[in-house]
Amino acid sequence: MKNHWIEFFSGIVTVKATGKGLERFLNQLLRNNILIWNVKKHGPKSITFQMSLKKVKKLRHLVRGSGCKIEFQRRAGAPFLYKRMLKNSGFLAGIFLFIGLVFVLSNMVWGIEIKGANPATEYKIRKQLDKMDIKIGKLQFFTKELDVIQEELTNSINAITWVGVELKGTTYHFQVVEKNEPKKVQKTSAQNLVATKTATVVDYFVEEGEKIFTVNQVVKKGQLLVSGTIGKEENTKIVAAKGKVWGETWFTSKVTVPLNTTFQVFNGNEKQKHYLSVGKVNVPIWGFGKMEYKNYEVEENKQYVKFLKWELPITIVNKTYREKEEVIRTYSKKEAIKKGKEMARKDVLNKIGRDGKIKEEKVLHQSIKNGKVILNIDFTTIENIAKVQPITQGDLE
Repeated sequence: MKNHWIEFFSGIVTVKATGKGLERFLNQLLRNNILIWNVKKHGPKSITFQMSLKKVKKLRHLVRGSGCKIEFQRRAGAPFLYKRMLKNSGFLAGIFLFIGLVFVLSNMVWGIEIKGANPATEYKIRKQLDKMDIKIGKLQFFTKELDVIQEELTNSINAITWVGVELKGTTYHFQVVEKNEPKKVQKTSAQNLVATKTATVVDYFVEEGEKIFTVNQVVKKGQLLVSGTIGKEENTKIVAAKGKVWGETWFTSKVTVPLNTTFQVFNGNEKQKHYLSVGKVNVPIWGFGKMEYKNYEVEENKQYVKFLKWELPITIVNKTYREKEEVIRTYSKKEAIKKGKEMARKDVLNKIGRDGKIKEEKVLHQSIKNGKVILNIDFTTIENIAKVQPITQGDLE
């Protein structure tokens, strides 16, 4: 049996035929391959039936001389629906335009509220949000995810300890916790200064307390340098010893530098693809074609679609593909030795702190083994060797 739903796309008409010899007329239609269906009799001289729009011309030809008259009562199907849409195109365009406008407005940023911050901190937050392109009138599809916004604000503004970020409808809400640094209270408890390591004293600055060493003296780890007990005999006084004592110390550093190193870097090429995601189905809407990068890293950003106050089960997915390439860095022996010295020097400077400096360095041994340069370097440094040691009740007795 033929599926008459297919005829919907070509058009369907309902025909009323009246007159004598209706049965003969219907048989003539069938003999001429005009398919009809839903045939209904409405009396001895009247019937209705449905047929395809494509056969109307042939029907008009056959009705002549048949003694019957036809009347088209109803039209249905895609061609007639299309004509009605054209006739009412302005109305339909208005509906789609309105829905599209509401959809766009529902997914824009219309408010930014910041709570818990003083005016100065709020100003800094708003300036940083502008740099991040989060502003009123911006489509939410192109803004960063909430955890990324939170991390960037916390890292870029020193005045805040924590910031909570929440998107409610079309408004971003920021709850800020500012740093409340208490004033540093100067230590007034009794204390001495002792040596942190064995060293030769080269310089000093004693702000408070009694010096118990001489310049060029070799002191050992834990040895008293500046006493918090000042005065003689019965006129002694306990204070908090303060000051710095610079001593000459020594470090031996061993570093290994490969002559050839392979690592991955981004070469600057990137491609973006946008998808409309419904459930597990991703429909591409921008960035078509196959990915030509062989080695790449993908960053994915999802944004839920809203309509008025409702969050739809639809997401806009933005995927950024960044191409990576393998780079081989090659050092000559001279370059590897230079790099090794820099690495060792940096390591020593981190150990001796801001007050320290390198006085002298000497390469004790260097060799090349298994494609690597191995260095043993001896450093002579100057650093502050004084550290605080509280004075206990037992020390006073």
